[in-house]
Amino acid sequence: MPETPAMKPQLHRSMGLADVALFFIIASTNLQWVAASAAAGPSALFAWVAGCIALFVPLCIVVVYLARRYPREGGMYVWTTHAFGPYAGFITAWSYWFSTLPYFPGLLYFTAGAALYATGTHTAPPVYFITFAGIGMLIGTLLNVLGLQTGKQLVNVAAICRGAAIVLLMIFGVIWWHRFGFATPIDARSLRPSFDVKEIVFLSIVAFAFVGPEALPFMAEEVRDPQRSIPRGLSLAAPAIVAIYIFGTLALFALIKPANVDSLYGVVQGFASATAHLGGTPVLLLAVALVVVSCIGSLTAWIGANARLPFVAGIDAFLPPAFARLHPRYNSPVTSLYVQLAVSLVLIVLGQSGTSVKGAYDILVSCTILATMVPFALMFAAAVKLSAGNAVITIAGVVGLFTSLAALVIAAIPTPGDPAPLLAVAKIVGLNVLMLLAGTAFYALARQASRA
Repeated sequence: MPETPAMKPQLHRSMGLADVALFFIIASTNLQWVAASAAAGPSALFAWVAGCIALFVPLCIVVVYLARRYPREGGMYVWTTHAFGPYAGFITAWSYWFSTLPYFPGLLYFTAGAALYATGTHTAPPVYFITFAGIGMLIGTLLNVLGLQTGKQLVNVAAICRGAAIVLLMIFGVIWWHRFGFATPIDARSLRPSFDVKEIVFLSIVAFAFVGPEALPFMAEEVRDPQRSIPRGLSLAAPAIVAIYIFGTLALFALIKPANVDSLYGVVQGFASATAHLGGTPVLLLAVALVVVSCIGSLTAWIGANARLPFVAGIDAFLPPAFARLHPRYNSPVTSLYVQLAVSLVLIVLGQSGTSVKGAYDILVSCTILATMVPFALMFAAAVKLSAGNAVITIAGVVGLFTSLAALVIAAIPTPGDPAPLLAVAKIVGLNVLMLLAGTAFYALARQASRA
């Protein structure tokens, strides 16, 4: 149900080319995936290359093509609606929106672990992680309520901090390699993937790690000259995105053996190991600060982008009209922001119930990946349909579709060592089934109301 000009709120175009490039860097990378790859072992380098070819490159090609052709607020929601109709568009937006909700607490659990590690304490009760995640969600939401002009300042600083953290980690890795040798032996045998359960689960993480280029088109009408700025910004950011993952992983391999890497603390473990042997406690504190700021910046970027999906669905009358309203002073989609805050807080508590902190983190990550691959499959399929005979777009869409479907299946597999694997699978699959059923119900009610 397309909006009329009278219905549509007016948005401010406050993002320039530099803002766009930095947004892509902070949205398309995360240090928690660097930690996960270091824990997986040297074969993770093969996974990064495979993930780059199988998902990241096709995703960039598809996003650039569709963002130029349909430069409207809402991104993949608009694209799948044009390709397959309003139900497909709504389910794409709904499932993507839902997928990021468990991602928020998962990211904050990682951030809480990084902050904790700097104190010299490596364990804390679940209430610490729940409280940290809740406060982090509140801060990220309030920054976005104050408007994109305010939120983007933190996002830009965070992108710079992320790059600085990886450069610092690489410096420590090179020094360690020169003095003590590589902590992780890397040869043809260790690089060869074994495709055991642990590595298969990691492949789904790699697929998810490269998502992010599709997020900025959610805010296309808040970008100056989006048909040029989005492609140019992504071309500037893409090399940095790949470098952060590959060089960050190599640096951790130099500093720590994979068996000793904890995916909840990984990157900070590398800094702690280096500073313990090379000296420089203040440097450790600086490194932790860089990690924490970059993670809070990621959170802020995703909260802002994600809130645009219910906002656009509200404009099109698939959600209650309140979702289409902007804050009278700050021009932000305030209802959408507060609703996703409330849902995320509930997921923080539910994810923790009946499991350990590590188990809760793994469940939140798996829920995020599984839910994310549903809209990605629809988006890549839409690219094939809308390719207008363009062979490059068609091939990119087919490759991305296959990768998304494979990652969707793999994400349902619980991580090895989970104390309650059946409960983990029930949570992962159950939450996603409920998400799709709830989205379908919302859509049916909206269609019924429009007919009435």
